[in-house]
Order: sequence, then C-alpha cells, then structure tokens
Amino acid sequence: TCGEGGGTGTGSAPIVAEIAKLEGAIVVGVVTLPFDTEIGRIDKAKIGLNLLKRYVDTLVVIDNNRLLDIAPNLPIIEAFSVADEVLATMVKGITETISLPSLINLDFADVRTILSTGGVAIVGVGESNKRDNRVDDAINDALNTPLLDVSIDGAKGALIHICGGNDMTLSEANSVAKKISEKMDVTDSMVIWGARVSDEFDGFVRVMLLITGIKSPQIFGSGYSFNKSVYSSQTKPSKLSLSDDIFNIGEITFD
Repeated sequence: TCGEGGGTGTGSAPIVAEIAKLEGAIVVGVVTLPFDTEIGRIDKAKIGLNLLKRYVDTLVVIDNNRLLDIAPNLPIIEAFSVADEVLATMVKGITETISLPSLINLDFADVRTILSTGGVAIVGVGESNKRDNRVDDAINDALNTPLLDVSIDGAKGALIHICGGNDMTLSEANSVAKKISEKMDVTDSMVIWGARVSDEFDGFVRVMLLITGIKSPQIFGSGYSFNKSVYSSQTKPSKLSLSDDIFNIGEITFD
C-alpha cells in the first residue's frame, strides 16, 4: 500500500513487490493517485504504476480526485480518512474471510485460486438490516465502494463470503452467489462462496466480495506487458497528459 507520486512509495513499492513475488507470495498492491492539480506528481505516479504492475498479481488504484465528488465539504483530514477507510476495509475483508471460522469455510487456497483467474480485482463489503431485499441491498452496498469506479460485467472470478445471524436462510446465502454470477454475466467465470452465522449479525447480513477480471478506469492488473528498459533509462519520460486514462496506460515511451 502506498501513495503514488512522491519518492518513497513510488520508488520502493515496485522493489518490495518484486521481492515478495520472487518469494512466491500473492502480491496485492493498493495505491492512491495524486490530485489533478499536482502535475509533477501525476507524471511520477503513472511511471510508478507502470513499474509496479510488473510484479503484482492484483493492483487497485484509488484516485484522490474522487474525494472532491464524494466529500467536497469535509475538513481535509476527514476527507483523506475516507480513502484510508477504503484501504482498511479491503485488507480487513480479505483477512477475516480466511481467518474466522465459518459454516461454509473459505481458506487461503480459495483466495489464491480466485486471484489466479485474473490480475485485476476489487474488494467490497456491504451490509443491510432491511426486512425485505436485504441481500440485494448488501450486494449493491458492496459493489458501490467509495472511490472505486467499477463494473463487474465480464469479471472472471469471485470469492464471496456471507455473514448473518441465526435468521439468515440457506436461500439467502445461496442467492448472493447466484446474483453476483448474474451480474458478472460470464458463463465460464469461477465463483467460490462461504457463509458464517454469528449472533453479532442478528437482524442483518454482511456480504464481502473479492472479484477479479475487472475492467475499470480506476483499476488494472498484471495482465499487460511492459518495456523493461524503464528501469535502466537515464532519460526523462515524455510528457503524460492529465486526460490520460490510467486503465489504458501500457508502455511508457522515452524521448
């Protein structure tokens, strides 16, 4: 996890990711992009992303500019805490899925299987305590994660974990997997799901989603090729436009 555009995160993240990859780890990068007004940092961030994508299995990009859309009037410290909360939710959601005992268990092997289906992923957590359609509400909440502009149409894999109280029915748990599969709209996609019942969830359900194979302006993964000469080049990179779609950044060219 790092903030792209400066020196520490931009420079060290690719090295850390490379070492982790060589050690056989599943490498997930979660980074934030600078504001459009930080022109110098934007160019550095895009080059940093280009380097980082070589060694991560999954890369999630959070654009700080979306803070201006979802929290324009919050004090600056509180506004940045929104981005921090998204990052924390992603990490917490994955670890709880594989560490807490469940009625239908998921384990690390399931996480590895889903991540291997594609390099691009999102993590979302949603809850609902409504009497009617609470499953639909929880799914929509999980998919509408702040700061991430995504569509799961065409996604390749999904790891789903459903938590509920003693009132959660088997039909509700099964319908989550079915509805997510329908939204992905791919016949050969892989969906693995588990369920946990706990008194702390009485009256509501929580849905945690890890979905791979996403295509989004905010997210991209390791399924791209990159020019290795970026590491050794001593020349300055060509100017990158603020209007560039980060999803379509492939090769960084040099003058």
